[in-house]
Amino acid sequence: MTFAQGQAVRVSSRSHDGHHRTPGYLKGMRGTVERVHSRFTNPETRAYGGDGTPEQRLYLVRFDQTRIWSEYGGESGDRVLADVSEHWLEDDQ
Repeated sequence: MTFAQGQAVRVSSRSHDGHHRTPGYLKGMRGTVERVHSRFTNPETRAYGGDGTPEQRLYLVRFDQTRIWSEYGGESGDRVLADVSEHWLEDDQ
């Protein structure tokens, strides 16, 4: 599935053993696609000797910081931006 800039997404909360680039604290979190990057080889399969294909689209996703950490004491408008591979994202419509 391809996502568009401004689209609401959710990071999959599925478990994953071994190497992966998606921060654990973002699993299950809702965010908004800020930017659509190009396609890249998959670092999760390359870490174990695979060739990383098929390539995965990478997205810059914006998250409200107060939703990630309920005790966050900073400004209410603070955000976390993270690059997340397509196979970790789900449509949140």
